[in-house]
Amino acid sequence: MKSPIPDYLNRVLENARPIETGKPASYIETLAKADTSKIAVALAMVDGQIYSTGDDDVEFSIQSISKAFVYALAIEDAGLDKVLEKIGVEPSGDAFNSLSLERGTNRPMNPMINAGAITAHSLIGGPDWTADQRTERILEALSKLAGRKLHVCEEVYHAELRGADRNMGIGYMLKAAGIITGDTQQIVQGYIRQCAINVNVRDLAMMAATLCNAGIHPETGERIIAQDSVRQILSVMATCGMYDAAGDWMSRIGIPAKSGVAGGIIGALPGQMGIAVLSPKLDSRGNSVRGVAICEQLSRDMGLHMMDVSQIAQATVRTSLATIVPGENDPHHKNCNKEVIIFSLRGVVRFAGSERLTRAITRELGDPNPEDPGSGSARNACAVVFSFRDVFSFNAVAQQIIQSDVTRLLMDGRPVVIIDPSGVLTINTDRAGNKLKIVETETAARDFIGGIGCQTITKSDEW
Repeated sequence: MKSPIPDYLNRVLENARPIETGKPASYIETLAKADTSKIAVALAMVDGQIYSTGDDDVEFSIQSISKAFVYALAIEDAGLDKVLEKIGVEPSGDAFNSLSLERGTNRPMNPMINAGAITAHSLIGGPDWTADQRTERILEALSKLAGRKLHVCEEVYHAELRGADRNMGIGYMLKAAGIITGDTQQIVQGYIRQCAINVNVRDLAMMAATLCNAGIHPETGERIIAQDSVRQILSVMATCGMYDAAGDWMSRIGIPAKSGVAGGIIGALPGQMGIAVLSPKLDSRGNSVRGVAICEQLSRDMGLHMMDVSQIAQATVRTSLATIVPGENDPHHKNCNKEVIIFSLRGVVRFAGSERLTRAITRELGDPNPEDPGSGSARNACAVVFSFRDVFSFNAVAQQIIQSDVTRLLMDGRPVVIIDPSGVLTINTDRAGNKLKIVETETAARDFIGGIGCQTITKSDEW
């Protein structure tokens, strides 16, 4: 069966194609001559699946999109504390190439404007590193993120270098303020070279998907960026990634993003997908006009806005009762003909999901409440089963809450069986004794509760 997603992406692309406003970046000769008919979009899922359409194999320079990933490298090489001493995290409200620093600290306002990005570049490796050394470090990292070997477009690099007076001015301003050390020209040249790395939308979508996947590459499974760094990067992308249009972008589209003046935009929706678009015509703020339109439709159609509460955390918990039927091997087991309660969870379990589980346990196993018909229906259950077969992951707080739930049940004298074939739950079993069993299958759970060969009667297909 053919996936409908490519056809959908084609429709999104065709909706944006007639937009003729904007113009390519005029201050870089090579970009000014870009083919403005080019348009592409790619989606990369956190499991490695990628969809793309349009001019998805056309290469273009990464430009300022590189800032997000070089910021990650700066954190890795220098440490977050050192980076925060040098670069702020506040939206500037100014143009991306403004000659301004934060009052009182002399720091660039954030790493997504040129002053912050030049500073981040200077923190790669050591203070004595050359532009070539820093570029090689960046190229290696970005190639890992893209899943293929990337290269610098020399034509773009030299064109940018010829018009680098403003960036050189920013560099000398940073040097005078004590923010960067080392050879200013080498640092700025390295930054310009970083921006001239060629990519296509499929590369960028996979790079964004790595951020969405907590820094782990969706295809290779390699951790490329530390999880704490990912949170820092996505936070800054959300507030500063679209320059002085960041507030408008977040309110309308609601996805952490970063744009570049070659017409690329990436979006990173944590835990879901990376998005990349290309269209060279820019608006007055330096963002791709068609690219913004494409992202806006994707966000609207797919419900991607981070602040969208139309899907409030609904029950990730399903509750069912089963009656133990004696097996031939152990027909007189003490739990024969008694009820078992099963709590099944699905998806990514965070606080909301674990809270619902706790509430369900309390409702089903507690005393009946006259104001809540059906409550207390499983208070005489001989065992409690948690099925995590369909759980993708638990976050730290969910793990803690479930640990507390299990401990409480064991203290009440109730046997607990956890079905966890993928090992997604980390739980302390030191004091559990023989009342707690972690198994991989429903059969093993039944055998533990009712004896080898027992069966259950229930409305649930699983049991």
